[in-house]
Amino acid sequence: MSLRPAPMAGQEPDSLPKPPGKPGDTSPRPTVAPGYYLFPIKPGQPNFLAASMGELRPNHFHGGLDIKTDGRTDLPVYASADGYVSRLKQSAFGYGNVLYITHPNGTTTVYGHLNRFMGPVAAALREKQYEKQTYELELFFPKDQYPVKRGEIVALSGNTGGSAGPHLHWEVRDAQDNQLNPLQWGGFTEIQDHVAPTLQAFAVEPLTIEARVQGRFDKAVFVPKVAPAAGVATAWPDTIPAYGTVGVLLQAFDRYDNAWNKNGLQKVEVKVNGQPLYSHVVDKVPFPTGTRTVNQHVDYEWMMTQGRTLQKLFVDDGNELSIYTTGPTKGKLRVDDGQLYAVEVLMSDSYGNTTPLRFVLRGQKPEYTKTRSAAVKKPALRWEITRNILKVIAADPDTARQSANAVLLRGNRRLELKPSYTAQSQNVYLYDLRAGLPDSIRFGNVTKRFDRQALIPAGTEQGFTDNFLSLSFAPQTLFDTLYLQTGYKDGAWTVHSPRQSLYLPLRITLKPQTEVADKEHSAVYLVNARGGRSYVGGKWDGNQVTFPAKVFGQFRIFSDTIPPSARLVRKGPGGLTFQVGDNLSGLNSYTLQVGGRFRLLRYEYKNSTLFTEPNDTVGPPLRGPATLRLTDQAGNEKVISFNL
Repeated sequence: MSLRPAPMAGQEPDSLPKPPGKPGDTSPRPTVAPGYYLFPIKPGQPNFLAASMGELRPNHFHGGLDIKTDGRTDLPVYASADGYVSRLKQSAFGYGNVLYITHPNGTTTVYGHLNRFMGPVAAALREKQYEKQTYELELFFPKDQYPVKRGEIVALSGNTGGSAGPHLHWEVRDAQDNQLNPLQWGGFTEIQDHVAPTLQAFAVEPLTIEARVQGRFDKAVFVPKVAPAAGVATAWPDTIPAYGTVGVLLQAFDRYDNAWNKNGLQKVEVKVNGQPLYSHVVDKVPFPTGTRTVNQHVDYEWMMTQGRTLQKLFVDDGNELSIYTTGPTKGKLRVDDGQLYAVEVLMSDSYGNTTPLRFVLRGQKPEYTKTRSAAVKKPALRWEITRNILKVIAADPDTARQSANAVLLRGNRRLELKPSYTAQSQNVYLYDLRAGLPDSIRFGNVTKRFDRQALIPAGTEQGFTDNFLSLSFAPQTLFDTLYLQTGYKDGAWTVHSPRQSLYLPLRITLKPQTEVADKEHSAVYLVNARGGRSYVGGKWDGNQVTFPAKVFGQFRIFSDTIPPSARLVRKGPGGLTFQVGDNLSGLNSYTLQVGGRFRLLRYEYKNSTLFTEPNDTVGPPLRGPATLRLTDQAGNEKVISFNL
């Protein structure tokens, strides 16, 4: 049988193939009375959640509830309402073994990471697996072929797929496949929550070229010196000088009663001088495309570089989720000189527990100021891009009252930039890149090449090509404008920076500078900063290889000629277990035959094992000569023969 490679960190779980679509959704929500859904684990008894709906995960919103299962598997999983089994899937990845039950009110409940299914549908699955000779299988069923009643045991809980520990992932979806927050209707006495959210940090960020926070064009992050207690209002003691259009960002978490794991917020509101400016409620997220928009809901680059997940309390360009309520400014605040703005941020969970944050912005028009540092001994030059703004930072040991200008060069043209301010002998110059990309930047006798090669706007089909690669951008590849940077050196292609996210995959063609001799076993791999390699694949056309990339980063071509490995580590009445592995590309397919007949194996990538299932009564008995055949992603094959 064949399987997909293990997903990279942050990859979304399984989904049906769908055409790209806008994440915003205006379909009506189903009418659900409290108590309509039965809690699927130990109904009527105290339960605990490992994760809530809408938590901020790498590359996706968490789409349901993760229900703890006492740290073990095989707890009964109950159907939450009358309905019929409409779909099920067995997989080593994503949701693992997952069951879908469609209900008369038009919703579907989803039960993920199961150990095994129960009832007639389990027998139908096993029969189909042997017919297709594969463990990984997805089946769809017509209405009422497999009816279930509320409270019927439909599965046993597990730890399959991308699960990091035993639990049940449980979702409610509407007819348009939007993931809905099951807690929004109330009625679940199994989960108790009297604990309000906890503030970790907040930030204020300038959003336009004239904007400042504390006199600078920098995000200012404010962390309480003493961690505030849950539910206790935090009033920042000092007014914060700001000017122009700014945005507020927030880091916070929630907890449930008698549980220490950190969960997400359900609702955040922002009021300024008592008037509503912004709110979001994570009760409905389009699946699968909308859930990746979490990368535009948070400050993705800050998260990747600083390790702090700040969610934007404004709707940024490219974010088309329908979870927001704002006015025409989309939650962005205009701060005028001499004015005071009392900002209140209300953080709430699904049970209505609320924690306030209050601070005051004071409008202060920026003027050129200069502070010096004796540590700066010689000129130096660096730059960064924030939104569409080029920020040039020049180390300037000059003691003159007004610092020198920086110069942007393009061909035989030059543009002088006056410093906006000088902090600790670091001159800051600002320039809107939409006016044109420079070739280089000069300060004094220091000149640096500007290495961004093209402006790629979002929402259109765009291409870029040079001697080393070609890129094809679809209308929804990007959230917002990209200032593209690529490079090639010693067999490594750099395609922009992993600090910036993609919405939908980017089509990349690599052009090796020397002939790749063994294309049959060669493929593209994503290489991380620590040298770790993840198989990507690719299709060869001559000496070029093309592949879809979900992330920016560094790519290399490696050849894998070593077949997978396998070792029989358990043999007995309970079945067989094999320890398997592969040196590079990863396992792609596996087949066990006993006495010349196919016998089903289950794969668990988390511990690299293949094993037979004890409840398998369809396959041949585990006696006699047997053969295990393994193939990796590069097509290398390993066959081991043994006797049972």
